[in-house]
Amino acid sequence: MKPALAAALIATLCLAGTASAAKPPHRWPSHRVELGLTDSPGGAAALRHSARFGFRYQYLAGGVNTGSGWSGWNPDGTFVSMYARESLAHHITPVFTYYMLRQSLPGRDDGNEPHADLGNLRNTATMRALFQDFELLLRRANESHDTEVVHVEPDMWGYIEQAAKRNDAATVPVQVSATGLSELAGLPNNAAGLAQAFVRLRDRLAPHVLLGYMLSVWGSGTDIQYADPPTRQVDGFAAHSVAFFRSLHAPFDVTFSEFSDRDAAFKQKVYGDGGRSWWKAADFRRNIRFLRDYSRGTGQAIVMWQIPVGNTEMRAENNTWGHFQDNRVQWLLGKNSRSHLRQYRAAGVIAYLFGGGADGTTCACDRRHDGITDPPAINGNTRTSLSADDDGGLFRELARRFYRRAALRL
Repeated sequence: MKPALAAALIATLCLAGTASAAKPPHRWPSHRVELGLTDSPGGAAALRHSARFGFRYQYLAGGVNTGSGWSGWNPDGTFVSMYARESLAHHITPVFTYYMLRQSLPGRDDGNEPHADLGNLRNTATMRALFQDFELLLRRANESHDTEVVHVEPDMWGYIEQAAKRNDAATVPVQVSATGLSELAGLPNNAAGLAQAFVRLRDRLAPHVLLGYMLSVWGSGTDIQYADPPTRQVDGFAAHSVAFFRSLHAPFDVTFSEFSDRDAAFKQKVYGDGGRSWWKAADFRRNIRFLRDYSRGTGQAIVMWQIPVGNTEMRAENNTWGHFQDNRVQWLLGKNSRSHLRQYRAAGVIAYLFGGGADGTTCACDRRHDGITDPPAINGNTRTSLSADDDGGLFRELARRFYRRAALRL
């Protein structure tokens, strides 16, 4: 981006401080702020019974040319059909996180994730297989004739944004029309064409499906959580992400973003980050400002996704495998959380989907199969477990309380 254009965009974002929050997309299934949780097949009834969750989400993964992708989990992609049918039968909107590029060949075995993704995007055979796999997902999702959400390739967009010159997606090569698929004829062979391809396929095969773009807060090249930048720099990073999104020229319905995919104590204990992953009030303020600037610059409403569910209240959270502490559940659903949620709502956030993104993170379920656990308290976490859930049952208790209170209207 040229300096003059960047300055103008930053000024526009700053002047938007009094603008209203982005509206939910057409066909969004709710008029209030909703919660969701990662949930495996067969869990919809129990999930709805535990609290009136609006969403449940499931990864579709495994790679498109590996023989282990989601399309073979059940015959001919019917995994999606069954998951959606079960969700909708219990009045829950299904969300599918489509995460296939990273695990596809030839990049699957490349330990450098950005290099692997960008390399796969340039591989004609891989991209042909990916588009065909995505078409199968859309055909299966279309069977319900009801609203479903497909969250497209988290992390990939962040790597593309980092690789783009002048924040322009058209500068990143991707095999799109070059795959030879007639339905993609005429689309440019770059990252903008990639985004347009996803939208075109959705429009033709499953018009009721809502497509989710992924906003990575590190896509600008700086992770604002760790860098702790001043306000003006936060605005600049948001302007960077706005310009990149606009360069896609693809009308995604909603944007997903995230706090972290692992509990803060997981990163502290397992990765040895010295506690840098623990969020303080200033981190939340920076996050809200970044999201607000992005939402107002793009017109996109935001879903916060894959939020870790650890806590610092329950004795079950003793920073062992599957029982790691975090504070985001308490910030969003605990004491004083209503004012926090209103701030995020004003920034364009319309839903929160919870669940860690790696083995060993805390689950709002008994994933460790260790039943009710109440080890000695650490760090003041003195409450005894409410259930066998690995977080001691706090998340579901707070979710029930959230839904008992007056709804936060959008």
